[in-house]
Amino acid sequence: MAKSNIEWTEMTWNPTTGCNKLSAGCKYCYAEVMSRRLKGMGQEKYKNGFKLTIHPDTLKVPYTWDKPKKVFVNSMSDLFHKDVPLSYIKQVFTVMNDNPIHTFQVLTKRADIVAKYDKELKWSPNIWMGVSVENEKVVERIDFLRETSAHIKFLSLEPLIGPLPKLNLKNIDWAIVGGESGHGARPIKKEWVIDIKKQCDKKGVFFFFKQWGKPQFNYNPKDPTINADHPQHAKGGCRINGKVYRKMPKTYKPLATVA
Repeated sequence: MAKSNIEWTEMTWNPTTGCNKLSAGCKYCYAEVMSRRLKGMGQEKYKNGFKLTIHPDTLKVPYTWDKPKKVFVNSMSDLFHKDVPLSYIKQVFTVMNDNPIHTFQVLTKRADIVAKYDKELKWSPNIWMGVSVENEKVVERIDFLRETSAHIKFLSLEPLIGPLPKLNLKNIDWAIVGGESGHGARPIKKEWVIDIKKQCDKKGVFFFFKQWGKPQFNYNPKDPTINADHPQHAKGGCRINGKVYRKMPKTYKPLATVA
């Protein structure tokens, strides 16, 4: 468990670590770089580097949080990797089911596996399920997501490395858009972002623009959010035509916590 600087969440929880590259969006995977760094620092949890590893000892951690939190599940892995047993995924879901005061944001590139396991999982309202879509070649992931019983379904269009002009947003609640920011980052285009925002607005989908990635990818070099001291700072800045767009679905509030 760790506090997160990711703009759309508050903390991360990694019941698995490690993964392998699946599509173009994985090319410069930040989790792979971070895993190797943590292994080099002697972190026991990352002794296997970026090799897929399950961590049953982490399953007890969410029970210790007494205040509501937004939790990004597996920022350093993919819960629906083909080598993660369904029995273990069910254990992770049980933890999320047992802790309804927290919002668990699960993100995968393996949407086909989510759809395959859908009926085996208990989708409590505090579980948000998302898929990563970096370009048109992988838009079928959205169709698989749509098949699931998740109460909140979202898209992570990050790193956005190509236009997405014909998104099917039926039954999609939220879309996060962001540029690539690490070594070798590929540029994001303003017209791609504007087009996605228009599609979201038309369908009533919450639109969250995370970042331009690198300052040189930002069409406005005077965007004040490029500055690291700005309260809304994001990598490369995050304004679109002078505004910051960070809308999100409402979090679930179990009856026991409602005043």
